[in-house]
Order: sequence, then structure tokens, then C-alpha cells
Amino acid sequence: MKSTSCIFLLLILVQLMIPETAPCSLDSIVDTKIKEVLNGLEISTSPAKKMTCVSITSSGRLSSCPAGMVVTGCACGYGCGSWDIRGETTCHCQCSTIDWTTARCCHLT
Repeated sequence: MKSTSCIFLLLILVQLMIPETAPCSLDSIVDTKIKEVLNGLEISTSPAKKMTCVSITSSGRLSSCPAGMVVTGCACGYGCGSWDIRGETTCHCQCSTIDWTTARCCHLT
């Protein structure tokens, strides 16, 4: 009796260790969906773009970027931290006393 129950328990453990091979298991469905999505993605063969940036400093409250470039950030003299970007190409410092304004200008090539 003792050996029969040991063999029975051993068979149950072996069955639990064998992975489920049902064709409609959740894992197989998820794997199939992931493969479908990955196969549907386009791989771009276009060359990598390069960002080129330059800082333009002007006296006063305004500093503008050259044609074809946009402002990505601004800096103001006299420790002024209030600024805004006008029309994507011009930095405007908002403090009452400003001696210089710098625009960080970038474009993709």
C-alpha cells in the first residue's frame, strides 16, 4: 500500500512538471499576437537624422534664430528666469531690466 501511494504521488508530480501543450493556451495566444504585431512593423531604412544647435546672444530682451531653425531654450541676463518663445524662432525675456538674451536654436539635418 505504501509503495502504491508513493508511485501515485510521483506520477502526480511528474504530470505537474510537464508543461501544458494545449494549442489554445493563453501563452500560445499571446505569443502569436506578439509575432503578428512585430511582423507588421515597418523597419525604416532612412538615414538617421542629426540635430545641429547653436546659441545666439543679443543685447536687450529679444534674440532670434536664423532661418530654418527653432528655439529650444532661452537664457536671460541679470539672473532673470522669466522668458517665453515667440513664433517658434524668438526668445523674449520678461524681466524689466535685461542686458542680454540668448536663444538656443536647433534644426534637424
